[in-house]
Amino acid sequence: MKYITTILDKTYTVDINRESEVVLNGTPRPIDMRAINNDRNSDATANDGMYSILIDNKSYEVLVQEVDGEYRVLIDGVLYPTKVMDERAKRLAEAAGAFAAGSGDTNIKSPMPGLIVAVPVAVGDEVKKGQVVIVLESMKMENEIKSPREGKVTAIKVNPRQTVEQGQLMIVIS
Repeated sequence: MKYITTILDKTYTVDINRESEVVLNGTPRPIDMRAINNDRNSDATANDGMYSILIDNKSYEVLVQEVDGEYRVLIDGVLYPTKVMDERAKRLAEAAGAFAAGSGDTNIKSPMPGLIVAVPVAVGDEVKKGQVVIVLESMKMENEIKSPREGKVTAIKVNPRQTVEQGQLMIVIS
């Protein structure tokens, strides 16, 4: 099945047609992806969104979580907000005008439970797309949470050394 995937304003066509291969923008790529079960006492199929992925002989541990219809993909401590649509859904969205970039407030929520290490911005600051707005420690790793767009910080709902839950509102950018 073909999917249209947008990561940081770059769009990719991903065709998943075999278990051990992904076709990325027309180029076949061998891939091995396995769910990681973090809780030995739970159902063997429960993995809390953790995967081990082998691509081009490189191993990656990846956390994938769906939040408000978008996916958050954490690889090597870097968070990638990702939109995924199948071809039919993309055509319907384009016809309805829903695929265009939105305006208004952008709520940045915690992709996972953790501890706020730093908030390098303040209310009123102008931020650029990709600028670090929160440093979140989770699973013994520091993760830079970056602004998905340009704008002005209108609210900060967390402080350093504060613990947050997955999905908790941290910053609002207008």
